[in-house]
Amino acid sequence: MSTLQHWSNALLDPTLAAPTGLTTWNHSDPEKRLAVYRNNVMVSLVDALAQTFPVSLQLVGEPFFRAMAQVFVRAHPPRSRVLANYGNDLPGFISSFPPAKGLPYLADVAQLEWLRLQALHAADAPPLDLDAIARLLQDTETLPTLHWQLSPDLHLLQSAHAVVSLWAAHQPESGMVLENVDVAQPESALVFRSGLDVMVLQVDSGLATLVAALQGNASFGDAIDHAFGAAPEFDLSAALAVLIRHELLMGAQHLH
Repeated sequence: MSTLQHWSNALLDPTLAAPTGLTTWNHSDPEKRLAVYRNNVMVSLVDALAQTFPVSLQLVGEPFFRAMAQVFVRAHPPRSRVLANYGNDLPGFISSFPPAKGLPYLADVAQLEWLRLQALHAADAPPLDLDAIARLLQDTETLPTLHWQLSPDLHLLQSAHAVVSLWAAHQPESGMVLENVDVAQPESALVFRSGLDVMVLQVDSGLATLVAALQGNASFGDAIDHAFGAAPEFDLSAALAVLIRHELLMGAQHLH
């Protein structure tokens, strides 16, 4: 094990002894000095997670969240110095964290919060103009083989739980009441950036399936088939209107 790895492990694990050769400038106990640094590192990382996942924190309460986050930090230390990007593995960790077993929706709520952060920091890309989109849609012969390029800030969440409603109920402007949310109701959302704001748009299963297929590089024809398979009442015109209105179509090409 490298010296750097030894230091990293010692900072995050209080059961480990201080690294060999550790001294202090004032001859105080190295173990006690290391304990201060351990506490500062842990608090900083837990605070970073609390800022990224505020709704998850509110759902379980601060004591539970911070205790869970400490376990997570020791199992998944940061791999980047940019703490704003820390937490990619938290939703998966929550899904297998035994004390959270009674909250099956919590991992997906955390995933929604993580996708919002990804949308916020995604690269900018100019959308297709309306004339270009109209020309592509009018070419009915080649339209089924078209591969749409979606905005890099667009993310899709499909959940077996009412995670969009749970998240919205914790937003002051939503007007949604938490007690009225049926957590067992499946919900899907498109998460994307609009100007400087991140939007969470709840969508039906047809549109969610269409976007999932397009993000998987399916042709437009195949994506439509998938959407109708998931939702026989799928409204293609309404789905396209959503993608166009929110400027989520960046380009298109025919792949052979």
